[in-house]
This record gives sequence, C-alpha cells and structure tokens, in this order.
Amino acid sequence: MNTVTNQFRAMGCPCELRLFIPDKLNQEKVVSCCVAEALRFEEKYSRYRPSSLVSRINAAAGVKAIDIDPETSAILDYTRVCFEQSDGLFDITAGSLRSVWHQNMKTLPSQEVIERGLTKIGFDKLIFSTDSIFLPFTGMELDFGGVVKEYAADAIATLAKSMGIQHGLVNLGGDVCVIGAQQDGTAWPIGVIDPFGHGEAIARIELSEGALTTSGSYERFFQVEGKTYSHLINPLTGWPVEGLVSASVIAEQTIVAGSISSIALLADTAGGLAWLQSCQAPYLAIDQNKVCHGTLK
Repeated sequence: MNTVTNQFRAMGCPCELRLFIPDKLNQEKVVSCCVAEALRFEEKYSRYRPSSLVSRINAAAGVKAIDIDPETSAILDYTRVCFEQSDGLFDITAGSLRSVWHQNMKTLPSQEVIERGLTKIGFDKLIFSTDSIFLPFTGMELDFGGVVKEYAADAIATLAKSMGIQHGLVNLGGDVCVIGAQQDGTAWPIGVIDPFGHGEAIARIELSEGALTTSGSYERFFQVEGKTYSHLINPLTGWPVEGLVSASVIAEQTIVAGSISSIALLADTAGGLAWLQSCQAPYLAIDQNKVCHGTLK
C-alpha cells in the first residue's frame, strides 16, 4: 500500500489528493486520472475560459440556445432545487452583478445601476431542457462557481473508488470529500480556518466518511469608501450580504454540504442560522461578533 499526496491547481484554487493506493494498482494512472477529472471540470465550466461550455452559453445569451449534455442537465436540475429551497438566494444567474461589484471599484454603484443588473437575474427566467439551455436576455450570465467545485469533488471520489481506492481524501480548495477512513482506521483530521485569524484553525473536525465544506466571506471582499463589503452578493437585492462570516457543513455529498453552507452565507445572520438548523446537518457557523454556533462548535 502506497501513501500518495498530490498537490495541483484547478478551478482557481489549490487542490490536494491524499490516497492510499494498493500495490496492485498503477499509482501514476490513479493520480493522473483524478487530476484530469478536476481539470476537465475547469475546462468545461469555468467562466474564465472562452472555450468553456459556460462561456459559450453566456455568449449566446439573448441569441440562441446551446446544446448541453446529461451532466450539465443534472447540475442545472440540482441548482434549480437550491434556487427553490433558498427562496431565490442561491441563483447561478447572478453573474451579471460582477460588473457592478468588483475589486477595482472606487465608489458605490447607484441604485439605478444595481436595478439594471437585477433585470438580468433570475433562475426562473432560464429556458432549458435535458438537451439545451437558452438565456433569454443579452448580458445574462451563468456562474457555476457555487456548485461545480463541489460536484467535481464528489466525481473525483467516485472515480477513485471505481479504480480500487478505499482510503483517501479529495480536497478542492477547502471542499473536502473523504473515501473511507485512513488506512489505519483513524478519521481524517480537517481544520476549519479562523476567519478572524491569520490562517490558523479555529476547529478540527474528524471525518471518516462523507464531506465537509466551508463557505466564508473573509478571504474575498471589497473596500469602498472606507467600508468593507463581502464578495457575496444577494441576488434579490443586488447588494453584498451582511451575515455569517463562515459556515462549515458535513453531509454525505460535497455538493450538498456546499450548497447548504453557501445558502447560509447568502442570508442575514438570523436567516443563515435558521437555514442551517432546518437542514439538520452538522455545522459550525461563525458570526460577525466572533461567536460560534452549531453542533460542531
């Protein structure tokens, strides 16, 4: 049994594989296949790649429908459920607000500009089937950033299992999916970053199965006119959210944990905590007063 650790970058973040690979398996093949799967998701769904499916869909907004495959259809179906259960807070069409709120802005946008951006937002405005998708307005955009990395973590774990891996960990930028416990039977120790610290962990969570994701507003933000704003934008108001600073969630699948934690951060503090409690998944949430909440605290 070989213990292999492989670090790489994909989907704009540092990634890591930690796998216990049986001697009978081709170690290089297992690792390269898992890395290739991560890069496949980046190539297909990154809005920063002009050739990606998402870029082609966005470029065709208001013009024509674009063909999609079963994988993309499944992701769209899942994001529709998230949109409905979050009462519109989780909305993959909110990408057009990136031109309203960005790192280089010097003054706050006017309400008129925000309202103009909101007219291009709304998952319920999308026209899609199992075979195609059409964005009805020019300037409307899809952004799978809140779901595809988590989906990819699950896909990589499934791929590794299919190749004979029984013990391992997939970490895509903090979205962690484990493949059983470690070889010696002990759980994987996973640190949760202190959002008010300098990279140190505020908690350590041990995981032998399932997934752990952390969503936070502390790493990316805007500073405009002396005030700090979250990079997370409420798609209903067009304004940055002012709620929980961090939310970590455990679930059977990474995509489920990720959407639960993402929705929690898109609400205000009270709404985010209520949402986490309603989902009945183990969680650790940290508010702006540095108070920890949840079953994992």
